[in-house]
Amino acid sequence: MAVKAIIFDFDGTLADTYHAFVEIANSLSGEFGYKPVNSEDLEKLKHLSVKELIKQSEISPLKIPFVLNRVTSELRHKIQELKPINGIPNFLKELKENGYLLGIITSNRQENVLSFLKSNNLGNLFEFIYSGTTLFGKHKVINQLLKEHKLIPSEIIYVGDETRDIRSAQKSNVKVIAVAWGFNSPEILAQHQPDFLIYHPQELMRAIQDSE
Repeated sequence: MAVKAIIFDFDGTLADTYHAFVEIANSLSGEFGYKPVNSEDLEKLKHLSVKELIKQSEISPLKIPFVLNRVTSELRHKIQELKPINGIPNFLKELKENGYLLGIITSNRQENVLSFLKSNNLGNLFEFIYSGTTLFGKHKVINQLLKEHKLIPSEIIYVGDETRDIRSAQKSNVKVIAVAWGFNSPEILAQHQPDFLIYHPQELMRAIQDSE
């Protein structure tokens, strides 16, 4: 079955928001009772899944939704200054020209995503944006997307930069391309067995074609 839709994670996959997230999270550390991270910590964190990261931070799981809400709320002040991952805009335009439906599933706020897309002239490329998902609920959104757009799992590919993206796609029986330029390291991404692991946006088209 031919692939009809390409669904992207937003932060770290399309948008270069990593350092902004870290800066905001560090500024909130005193309020929520966790330790700020330095550059050495950040390199170590790239090798952890989200569950491992939460465990190491010693943040109460009950606080996680509140922390995420505050971080994404504060991000709105920086979002228009942020840029896409280098090479991504041209790739998205190529996909659109080739007839693929493009969408986004993200735990970030829709207002942030829309503001980012508008400021980077990418707003006309995406057919749908599902925002505000929980850290571990993306598979439910993928299933909802399949139903609403009358697609079957073999007709979509999910593209993300974290282990939870891989796991969500696998739960929905959807092929997944893991990208090595985002939050998680290529080593831990590989351990979660994505269908494809790529290191540069230029490799995306080949991975999509090879999946069909």
